[in-house]
Amino acid sequence: MDYNNRLNIKSWAEEDRPREKFATKGKNALSDAELIAILIGSGNREETAVELAKRILASVNSNLNSLGKLDLNSLMEFKGVGEAKAISIAAALELGRRRKLSDSEKKVKIQSSKDAFEQVQGFLSDLNHEEFWVMLLDRANQVIGIKNISKGGVSGTVADARLIFKPAIESLASAIILCHNHPSGNMTASRADIQLTKKMVEAGKNLDISVLDHLIIGNNVYYSLADEGMM
Repeated sequence: MDYNNRLNIKSWAEEDRPREKFATKGKNALSDAELIAILIGSGNREETAVELAKRILASVNSNLNSLGKLDLNSLMEFKGVGEAKAISIAAALELGRRRKLSDSEKKVKIQSSKDAFEQVQGFLSDLNHEEFWVMLLDRANQVIGIKNISKGGVSGTVADARLIFKPAIESLASAIILCHNHPSGNMTASRADIQLTKKMVEAGKNLDISVLDHLIIGNNVYYSLADEGMM
């Protein structure tokens, strides 16, 4: 095949062109690399868009969660990926994350730490900095809201009692679950985590708002202070 034609997707057999394949066979027929190739549109002088996409995926062991953690500068290190293409990739992954987190019409009832983890996982599991969130529950332990309290650096974030309980009071929540992530992947509760939890439990008693748990979120894993008897 002619070198220039190889790089030109229009010269490929129709069933091999990602866009045409999407239109004729449906989205489920495309690989992750082919979907990314549609986003970036073209490759570089040595690679087609699909080959470039495969190399990008290979750099994160084909893990889309890991790909979502890459910032624009990291994406732009790949030859052929400029700012516009990097933004397209990041925007698509963010839309996918938000779609997953879209509120369901049916309220979710929290009956275990695993239930709570599944509700906040998408907010916290793929971040490279710490954030603190609070899950708001009604009297039936149904989720009525999940609010971001603060964003921090790689090793910490600010969790102020007034900020934590403000959305709970405004939404008339009966209980809350504290949530924050450890970007390092270390699932051990620090002394500060334990002290903060106990402080929030006491503050909640004064407001008649129960603090049911404090989850530490990693990459698809979690640690529950309630399960470990540390509340």
